[in-house]
Amino acid sequence: MHSFLTRVIAVFEIAGGLFGLVHQFDRLLGGRFGGVDAIVAVLGVLLFAFILVAGVLLAGNDARGTSMSIWAQFLQAPLVATPFFSYALSSGAYANLSMTLQHSPRLGFDWAVAEHGWLLALGGPSAAHIGINLLALASWLVLRFGR
Repeated sequence: MHSFLTRVIAVFEIAGGLFGLVHQFDRLLGGRFGGVDAIVAVLGVLLFAFILVAGVLLAGNDARGTSMSIWAQFLQAPLVATPFFSYALSSGAYANLSMTLQHSPRLGFDWAVAEHGWLLALGGPSAAHIGINLLALASWLVLRFGR
């Protein structure tokens, strides 16, 4: 079972890393921004390249692939969106459980397959929310403790 789950994680990392890398290169080469946006796009290229390499190594049963994939999943787990700072990363698929932080807190759940996303900003929504990517957390647990 562990081998099957590891292969599924590798496929999502490879596909999501490739699609995210292409999107970030398109964003970078489009040149419609400068300064902080350019830095965020370069960081996106580096992150998605890292995830792609981690997935390829994981699919090849390389020990480095497991340790890199553990980090790749760890980076995808948190979701933070405040008026001052926002961060989210997804590569391949996500299942996000989040809670809005306002007068009456609410839980939300969102999921997608064949998706990628990268958000790093000094700002965010007026209604802050925090959450966790449950799929990334489960993948992290499989890779970390399923040896």
